[in-house]
Amino acid sequence: MRTRLYTVESVTSGHPDKICDQISDAILDECLRQDSRSRVAVETFGSHGLLVIGGEITTNAVFDAESIARKVYRDIGYADELNVITNIMRQSPDIALGVDTGGAGDQGIMYGYATDETPEFLPKGVVLAHALTRGLEKLRKEKTVPWLGPDGKAQVTIEDNRVKTILVSAQHDAAISHEEVKKTITEKLIQPLAGDLSGIEIFVNPTGAFTIGGFTADTGLTGRKLMVDTYGGILPHGGGCFSGKDPTKVDRSAAYMARFAAKNLVANHFAKRSLVSVAYAIGKAEPLMVHAIDEEGRDIGEIVRRNFDFRPAAIIERLRLREPRYQRTAAYGHFGRSEFPWEEIIKIR
Repeated sequence: MRTRLYTVESVTSGHPDKICDQISDAILDECLRQDSRSRVAVETFGSHGLLVIGGEITTNAVFDAESIARKVYRDIGYADELNVITNIMRQSPDIALGVDTGGAGDQGIMYGYATDETPEFLPKGVVLAHALTRGLEKLRKEKTVPWLGPDGKAQVTIEDNRVKTILVSAQHDAAISHEEVKKTITEKLIQPLAGDLSGIEIFVNPTGAFTIGGFTADTGLTGRKLMVDTYGGILPHGGGCFSGKDPTKVDRSAAYMARFAAKNLVANHFAKRSLVSVAYAIGKAEPLMVHAIDEEGRDIGEIVRRNFDFRPAAIIERLRLREPRYQRTAAYGHFGRSEFPWEEIIKIR
């Protein structure tokens, strides 16, 4: 569970895929705000002036998906107009048969991970990558660097627990030279976060320019940044994404519970690093598998099964997952931020 050499990435809230994640989760939040029992599975696709919102929603909430999407888009920092198409239907009654009785909303395998190497209980590279992209947004929104655009990425390579390379791609005004972009980003973003840069290879906008961003440059799709959402690709990820799904979908809720369990295994000193995995059958409440290992590969699943209830209804109650907080998860990772209930540290035995 610890690799000698690895690379992870993060993206800003203005990245095309993350725009879509935030729109999907903003719609989910509005449904939950009015009707906490809402069933939501909504996807967003954006491409060159077009935005398509589709999926299945069963709710008593009254909402305007198009208005929600336009507000999210503007709040992120984009001013161009979008042609918005919506196609939202009710959830299949076949799925509801099992979910209404407390069963899982789908089959699947979910994973949770934690390590003691950072205060966030996440790998060092993951924490730094998110700090870099969050820092880009802060420099832009606080107008410290007014020529920055909403789109951006960061990538960090770690070797033997030391930072080997840092890559930042930052959207910028066309009038700003590559030399100025690199100097400013290095001095105002990278150096304050990474400290001593000796021995670190720095790349800033390696193509030489990044003036076109968002949907004008690339398509976006809900759920296409799975590894940014979780553990940077260092650890396994189950089949499903998180954004746009209400908590009856175990793709989301069980992944949050697995992280909750893994973090508390480490926080309570049962492991220095822990990987928790769980599997479900659609419509069944009891998981097919709950397993956990420590940094030596030893089975510590019994501790998890003794302390954590992985039935979907129990997860929803324990982690307060019917509260409308999901748009906040949709950029800069779902884990490592104390504002979320699945990041709480509790006493386990």
